[in-house]
Order: sequence, then C-alpha cells, then structure tokens
Amino acid sequence: MAIERFTLPSAVHLFLIRDSQVLLLRRFNTGYEDGKYSVIAGHLNGDEEIKAAMIREAREEVGIEISPPDLRVVGVMHRKSNDERIDFFLVTTSWSGEITNREPDKCDRLAWFDIDELPENVIPYVRRSLDNYRKGNCFDSFGWS
Repeated sequence: MAIERFTLPSAVHLFLIRDSQVLLLRRFNTGYEDGKYSVIAGHLNGDEEIKAAMIREAREEVGIEISPPDLRVVGVMHRKSNDERIDFFLVTTSWSGEITNREPDKCDRLAWFDIDELPENVIPYVRRSLDNYRKGNCFDSFGWS
C-alpha cells in the first residue's frame, strides 16, 4: 500500500538587476496581491529544473532570454500563506532581448526601482527576500507566526 506524502508547491522568483536597480512587476487582475509589486516569478511545472523554470518564466513574462550559467540561486524561503510552499530566488545581471510586458492581463506595470528604496506596496515576502539578498542571507522562513 502506497503512502501518500505531503507535497509543497514550489516557485521560482527572479531578481533581475541593472546597476543597483531591480525590475518589479505590479500584479493586476490575478486575485492574489493585486496592486502590489513582485518580481518575475512562477510555479515549477513538474519535471523541470529550477533554472529551466526561471528561464521559462522570464521568457513568458517579460520576453527575455537568460543563459543558465548567468543565473545564480541566492535564496530559499519556506513560506506559509494560505498553504505551505518553497520559494527559490535567483539573480541575474545578464540577459538578451528587450524587456516588455508579455502578460498585460496579469501585470499592469513594469518598473525599475533602487533595491535600497523599494516602493511601499511590495508583496511582504518578496520585500523580505530582496532584503535577504542584500544581506547575503540564503535561507528564511516567512509567515509562520
């Protein structure tokens, strides 16, 4: 008899860095944290390596290409919201293609912000993950208290 095991949804998030700025996307019409800023992100589809998932999401959301050696995993977060999940945070400063909003039905603004002066309306766990990146913290838990 097979044992049913607990599973965690997993997602990837991209810190696209230009000089001292990070690209943020304002969520729109998604039903989750609409009107707040996040980064390029998405769920793993299954049978998909983390860097491959991040490359796919960057292409789908903003139309850029990233080479796997140009991506670096800089953080992992065990997070609890409505459910429990694992988030992987990656960073790159190198890509090809022009950044464009490829999902206007889910995002109503793309903007560069100084990583030390983020807007107030950044999704809290994303703000914390960016702070962790700046401080060199590679693991965090969020939403458990």
